[in-house]
Amino acid sequence: ASIRSTVHVQAAAMAGADVATIPFKILEQMYRHQLTDKGIQAFLDDWQKVAK
Repeated sequence: ASIRSTVHVQAAAMAGADVATIPFKILEQMYRHQLTDKGIQAFLDDWQKVAK
């Protein structure tokens, strides 16, 4: 089977697949989300405040 979308990845996981070969562009789509971006930015902002 060929993975061409994030839905395919989810379906493979739900079917119990142990391994999937995922194109990088699909992998990027899996972690891109507005709340993820906000969380990462908050972490980076907090890191800049830490005394080094």
